[in-house]
Amino acid sequence: MSNPQEFPELEPLPNESSPLEPTPPPALEDTLPLFEQTPLLGESHPQFPAEESPIFVAWSQPEAPPVVRIPNFGHFGILSVLTFAGAAATGLLTQLAMHFHLFGVSNVEQLSKNIPYGLATQALLYLLVLVLCLIVFPLIWQKSLFAGLQWNGATALRLRGKLSGAAAGCFLLAMVDGILIPTKGDAPIDEVFKAPGGAWLLFVFGVTFAPFFEEMAFRGFLLPALCTAWDWADEQANQLAPLPLHPNGHPQWSTGAMIAGSIAASLPFAAIHGAQTGYSLGPFLLLVCVSLVLCWVRLATKSLAASTLVHACYNFILFFLSFTLTDGFRHLDKM
Repeated sequence: MSNPQEFPELEPLPNESSPLEPTPPPALEDTLPLFEQTPLLGESHPQFPAEESPIFVAWSQPEAPPVVRIPNFGHFGILSVLTFAGAAATGLLTQLAMHFHLFGVSNVEQLSKNIPYGLATQALLYLLVLVLCLIVFPLIWQKSLFAGLQWNGATALRLRGKLSGAAAGCFLLAMVDGILIPTKGDAPIDEVFKAPGGAWLLFVFGVTFAPFFEEMAFRGFLLPALCTAWDWADEQANQLAPLPLHPNGHPQWSTGAMIAGSIAASLPFAAIHGAQTGYSLGPFLLLVCVSLVLCWVRLATKSLAASTLVHACYNFILFFLSFTLTDGFRHLDKM
């Protein structure tokens, strides 16, 4: 017969309740189906902290949108196409005007000698290109043309005193350049001044149309495209991440990109004025230096309107000095 002490009374299991205590009802979440307890995509599972969530949860996270920098070289190419289209339309209208002997001009030779006609044709080209840009680029950028080019007119107005000082600095460069590298007085632009009314028309054109459209082309499109291309090449060569966009959506560039872009944009800017100055070395070097100042103003202020204001003020100083020295453009031999 076995000893009763060899079989002590079994103690209840931890999950068993005492017969004298009522069994508590199960928790509500324990009664829900399994699929109702499954966390939503992107949420951490209650059994896994956020840092230890299953790896497949991360697959549902959206990817960061790529950095789109505008304007880039693709946009500059579109501007070139629009300029070609504007030139073709201007040429067609000019041929039509000569066909009807408008203003007494019936051939290209007469057109080349008619300064008002030539300036009007160039102004028409600028306006046609501007209209095309106002239509095309907002469709591509999903923002207005001037917003995409960082016009920022309020910045130019706020800094107008300092910008006028920058224009005066450009004028001092012109004076020094004229002393160190004197040029002959038979440049083609001098013939424009000698034409009846040519000086006044060039005065108006030089402080309105020319600064605006040249700045839009060179500091609005070409300079940002060159800076972006430099940084993109550096990122590809060194496996670097692109610089984040500014909170206003505009690109940010490295110092090297801004220096290289300014130099590269200044050379063609000076070259397009070569025909006016007879391709003289002095004016070419001066225009390169002036362009570098304009690029610096554009990049430092993040305002295309600022560089346009400096450009217009610089041209105004030059024309006003010519006006003063020639007694109101009546004695052009004193220039």
